[in-house]
Amino acid sequence: MKADYLTFQRATGRSLIGAVLQGAMALALLIYGVKGRDHAAITAACSVGLGVSIWIGLAIVFDQQRRERVEALEQDTLAAQQGSSVFEGGGGDFRVAARRLAMMQRYFLPILSLVFGTAMIGVGAMRFSSGYKLVDPGDFMPVHQRGWALSVAFLCSLVGFVFARYTAAMAKQQVWSSLRAGAGQAIAASLMGLVMVTGHFFDIWGPDGVLRYAQVIFPVMMMVLGAEVYLNFLLDLYRPRKAGEVRTPPSDSRLMSFFAAPDRVAQSINEAINYQFGYEVSSTWLYQIVSRSVLWLVGVGVLTMWLLTCVAVLQPDQRGLLLRNGSVAGEVGPGWTWKLPWPIDQVDVPAYVERDEKGFVRELARTSTGVRSLQIATPPPSNDKPGPILWTNDHTVGEVYFLVRPSPVVDVVARSSGEPGAQDSEWLKDVSLIAMEVPLRYAVKDTQQFEMLGEPGQREEILKAVAKRAVMRALRDYTIDDMLGPRRPELVGQLSRAVTAAFEARKAGVLVLSVNVSGVHPSQKVAPSFEKIVQAQQGAEGLVELARAIATQTLTSMTGSEELAQKIAQAIVEKETIAQGNAANDQARALDARISDLLSQCGGTVAQTLAGAQGARWTKHMGERARAVRYLGQIASFEANEDLFRAHTYYDALLSAMRESRLIITDDSVGTLRFDMDVKDKDTGVANFSELSTDPK
Repeated sequence: MKADYLTFQRATGRSLIGAVLQGAMALALLIYGVKGRDHAAITAACSVGLGVSIWIGLAIVFDQQRRERVEALEQDTLAAQQGSSVFEGGGGDFRVAARRLAMMQRYFLPILSLVFGTAMIGVGAMRFSSGYKLVDPGDFMPVHQRGWALSVAFLCSLVGFVFARYTAAMAKQQVWSSLRAGAGQAIAASLMGLVMVTGHFFDIWGPDGVLRYAQVIFPVMMMVLGAEVYLNFLLDLYRPRKAGEVRTPPSDSRLMSFFAAPDRVAQSINEAINYQFGYEVSSTWLYQIVSRSVLWLVGVGVLTMWLLTCVAVLQPDQRGLLLRNGSVAGEVGPGWTWKLPWPIDQVDVPAYVERDEKGFVRELARTSTGVRSLQIATPPPSNDKPGPILWTNDHTVGEVYFLVRPSPVVDVVARSSGEPGAQDSEWLKDVSLIAMEVPLRYAVKDTQQFEMLGEPGQREEILKAVAKRAVMRALRDYTIDDMLGPRRPELVGQLSRAVTAAFEARKAGVLVLSVNVSGVHPSQKVAPSFEKIVQAQQGAEGLVELARAIATQTLTSMTGSEELAQKIAQAIVEKETIAQGNAANDQARALDARISDLLSQCGGTVAQTLAGAQGARWTKHMGERARAVRYLGQIASFEANEDLFRAHTYYDALLSAMRESRLIITDDSVGTLRFDMDVKDKDTGVANFSELSTDPK
């Protein structure tokens, strides 16, 4: 093909079309990936979007080649008009576009390729680190917009493949050989779309392994393509070139070229086989028959795959519904099941889905047997919040509150009114809120009823709504004290019966295995008030125990034994309560004897008091007895000598009266009894600190 400016102008236009198509595919994948939260689609959008730079670079280089051809044509025309002598020795100064083209081929394309390779490796590494965490089935996000996913992926695969084949065919011409780099980017987008389409079909009819591993396959593919750019750049440095040979950009991927131009791969294989066997295998009759019948072989393969849809195999834990033209034809499984081919007959196995904390529905398994769990009310506490689980702290999210009676006092008031409906009206005036954790475990007993209950993502919600309504109705007969106190075990059985009856009325096709109440607590705002009541009760019990301890200590210190003190107190109370009469007096005397006997057994303060009383009694008794004996002696003295007794008694009394008085004896010669006394202390100021004398002198 002649390398004129029209040739390069056509290549420039195709490069710009490739950039637009590549950008449109990247934008479509990005919009779907963000809306559908598809990690693989976002990675594919990044890879396809980076490929736009290759198309733009090719468009710039081809446009510069067009300018160079126009410049060469103008120079040739001018040389023909004015003669060749005008440009001898200085013609190179007029080849500005040629020099610019040489600079682009030498620096611009390699630098652009290296930047592209670096971006592919960097973005691929980041997407791999985030996608590797989602490969696990428990962390994989299920597809929510499968229709959009299939549409976008199929269009990208189809458009990318058609345009890649078109540009690869153009690249067979030497002047357009650089288009192979763009064709490689288009076929990469096509392959990613094909993987996404295949993964969704596998997910519909089987496991989701392709979709899960696509989250790491796409990043690895990006890093491989980026590493290939560096490898091509290093090999291109040492590759010899002919004069005038078109430089191949490092972004021209040999790996993608195999998919973009499979005929070249087949040609290479034919040449290798012909070389190994020494003759042209491609010219043999077998090869010719196979090449002519390839469409028939592909058709037979597709027909065989379609006939294989007549067989369905269900696992031992699976039971499914046979759908014929959308209607239920029966229940099948487990094991082999023969049916009409798709799409006439289909076998639908109920999906077991679960909604996580973020609100996403993920499919756990496809089975109709096994135990399933459902949280009717408040979800259980999360493990990421350390610390104790108390009424007054946050330990879960999305708590569900139920209305219950506030106190038994309300029921008593309502019943006392005697009016019909007074109890319900009084209950509606004053209610309490209480949060409950009610885990429900059930199993599917009727696959058809369970399948007709709703979509896979709605069945759990329908069961949850039915069970919650049954729980609310069952709680009408319970107060908040019953929920937190003695009637809680009774509540579990009542809830189980209520939920079972509700499911049977709804024809849900499930068997209720257990309904438990694993947690009950009031609202966090009023929890401190409940704690105050508990604290008051604990304080009252503490005071009672303190009083008991003081009583025990007092009784023990008084009698030496608490049991003995209780017996004495009981005997005293019995004595105080007996009636009057002869029989009562005898009983009182018996009790007095019993009390005296018990008191004699006492120790401690009572024993000390009794011993002191006995000692004081004998002291007083012996003192009075001594006075009586002394009095008898005085009577005998009086009778023996009355005058002597009187004188002795008189002088004893006088001595007793004058015992503390100063006595001065004088004779009759003293007429006036006057005293001159000096009461000054002669030792004042001298013996202030001397010991005081007790000598009466």
